[in-house]
Amino acid sequence: MYDFLIKTYTIILPVILSYIVWLLQEQKKKAKQDAIERDERIKKEREMREANSKGTMLLLRVKLIEYHEKYMKRGSIPTYAYDNFNEMYDAYHALGGNGMVTKMKNEIELLHLQSKEGS
Repeated sequence: MYDFLIKTYTIILPVILSYIVWLLQEQKKKAKQDAIERDERIKKEREMREANSKGTMLLLRVKLIEYHEKYMKRGSIPTYAYDNFNEMYDAYHALGGNGMVTKMKNEIELLHLQSKEGS
C-alpha cells in the first residue's frame, strides 16, 4: 500500500505542479495582453481628445475672427458680444491658441472702451 501511495504521489505531483506552472504562465500572458490593449485604448482616447481640442480651437478661432470683423466694421460692440468674445478667447487661449487672436482681442477691447466712452 505504501508503495502504491509513493508511486501515485510521484506521478500526480509533477502533473499538478506542471498544471500550476501552466496556469501562472497563462495568467501572465493574459495580463500582458490586457496591458497592451489598455495602452492602445488610452492612446486612441488621447488622440480623440487632441482632435476634439484642435477642432474646438479652430471653431473658436473662426467665430472670434467673425466677431472681430463684424464689430470692427460697425465701430462698436455691445456688452453681451464683448463678454462672449472674451469667454471664447479665454477658451481658445486655454486650448493653446496663438497670438493672432490676441491682437484681435486687444482691438476689441479698445473698441469696447470707445463704445463705453461714447455712451
